[in-house]
Amino acid sequence: VQLQASGGGLVQAGNSLRLSCAASGRTFSSYALGWFRQAPGKEREFVTGISWSAGNTYYADSVKGRFTISRDNAKNTVYLQMNSLKPEDTAVYFCAAAPNSLQLRLGVQIHYWGQGTQVTVSS
Repeated sequence: VQLQASGGGLVQAGNSLRLSCAASGRTFSSYALGWFRQAPGKEREFVTGISWSAGNTYYADSVKGRFTISRDNAKNTVYLQMNSLKPEDTAVYFCAAAPNSLQLRLGVQIHYWGQGTQVTVSS
């Protein structure tokens, strides 16, 4: 079972990036999926999550209005569209899967983690 994140890179402030996280080894259609990030010297923090049905989405205040999460259960993939990027968005981004949205948002009972993808935003 694996979560494979991709799409990170180096961009200038104000630009956009789209991250993808493809799951393999099992179906994740019943899981809440989301993204966390960890900046140098800081703890890992919740960024955004989406319920198994995609009916509910959740965002950290710092990214509301700029980031959009979506999922395609047929492709076993979750996406993160990041617009209007800021230097403070620089971090390693991890995708994650949890049994429900609350556990995902709290960062508890995370059953699966992706390997992380680096996002660097220059000023």
